[in-house]
Amino acid sequence: MLLFSVLTAAVAPGVSLLTYLYLRDRYEAEPIHMVIRMFVLGMLVVVPIMVIQRGLQIWLGDHSFVFAFGESAGVEEFVKWFVLYHVIYNHTEFDEPYDGIVYASAISLGFATLENVLYAIYSPATFGTLLVRALLPVSGHALFGIMMGYYLGKAKFAPKNKTVYFLGISLLLPLLLHGTYDWIMITLRTNWMYFIIPFMIVLWIWGLRKMHHANARSPFRFLIREDEIKL
Repeated sequence: MLLFSVLTAAVAPGVSLLTYLYLRDRYEAEPIHMVIRMFVLGMLVVVPIMVIQRGLQIWLGDHSFVFAFGESAGVEEFVKWFVLYHVIYNHTEFDEPYDGIVYASAISLGFATLENVLYAIYSPATFGTLLVRALLPVSGHALFGIMMGYYLGKAKFAPKNKTVYFLGISLLLPLLLHGTYDWIMITLRTNWMYFIIPFMIVLWIWGLRKMHHANARSPFRFLIREDEIKL
């Protein structure tokens, strides 16, 4: 019973955040099976990412900057971006800018959820530690996913001459944000709260603005308004 409670507490933040982001799609909600598919893919890439990270750590060492921006954020964000680009970017269901946020958040939260479960199983996990992980690492992955998905959506619907530019941002921005988060947590072992909390607040404000902007550019917003007028 205790193990079940711990696992539930580990899974709940990722599922709750994904549900929230999914419901914020105001105009054309994505098929549930596609969102679940990306969530599961996020879980499946955990092991390959861990193997790559371990190999890079043996090769490059564990210098804080290299670990934060290369071995941790670099590997995780690149693998998630690679899967998104090859699985969902050209999919017919990716038909409005906000879809990028939904799918990128799904794969990011799938990764974060399994990571949280493994942490709960193999490390001494209390309600307090799981709460901190829900507020920081799990929500952090959601926010990195929002940034990645927002610019994937920009790339998808931008003029051809700007596609590569926005694709580059969709990879580099979450990588830099994730790397900064990891670097703060690694280097500021005692006073990290004074830096990470303002950092997360700024990310949440920024992420909510990106969500609003993506919804505002939906081609379906006009169809919804026409239906409302007819009613």
